[in-house]
Amino acid sequence: MPSRPLVILLVEDDDGIRQIEKDYLVAAGFQVLEATDGQTALDRFETTPVALAILDLNLPVLDGITVCRQIRLVSAIPILMITAKTSEIDELVGLDVGADDYLKKPFSPKVMVARVKTLLKRPDLSQTQAPLSLGDVTLDIERHQITKRGRPVNLTATQFNMLLLMAKHPGKVFDRETLMTQGYGRVLPPDIYDRTIDTHIKNIRQAIETQPQKPKLILTVRGYGYKAAVATHV
Repeated sequence: MPSRPLVILLVEDDDGIRQIEKDYLVAAGFQVLEATDGQTALDRFETTPVALAILDLNLPVLDGITVCRQIRLVSAIPILMITAKTSEIDELVGLDVGADDYLKKPFSPKVMVARVKTLLKRPDLSQTQAPLSLGDVTLDIERHQITKRGRPVNLTATQFNMLLLMAKHPGKVFDRETLMTQGYGRVLPPDIYDRTIDTHIKNIRQAIETQPQKPKLILTVRGYGYKAAVATHV
């Protein structure tokens, strides 16, 4: 019996653009759940399980940032944010809205589909399924969840993958390029990871460290990169 196609939440208020994006996603084997504004997107999300969301930044009723943050409060599904300018990507990364990847208009629908497939494959990067412990933080690899002293910790899928890489190799120093490639599932231009890696590390520390300003779990190795202090199987 064939498996059901993965459902993609596609949120775009331009009917022509949305139809083209939908056609390419359907041709790639996905089921598409459409919304034309932010509030409808959240309503669709609450009633239908989706594997990934594609959000345009400039949406009516509720903008893409608000929708992204609302989804991220309750789910770690990958989110691909569509923006009109490169400067918007820098701003979104700095605000840490919770998106996992960004695509600037205009773009080829084939590139969009490739990004979607990459984002959906990223959980498979973890071959070891046993939970990992990093101090008082536990990474449940199979469920893609993190807890600190039993309480849920919210990280984006990108940040989860960065933390997982370091936790699986305690004491090993990873440079910025390696961490960003692991996080995004693809090689990024140096100017992108130079601007964003520090923000990601800051947000990871805010989420898991008892004193983020004096980190004991994720350490900086000046001139090289970052490493996890300790990590053992539970």
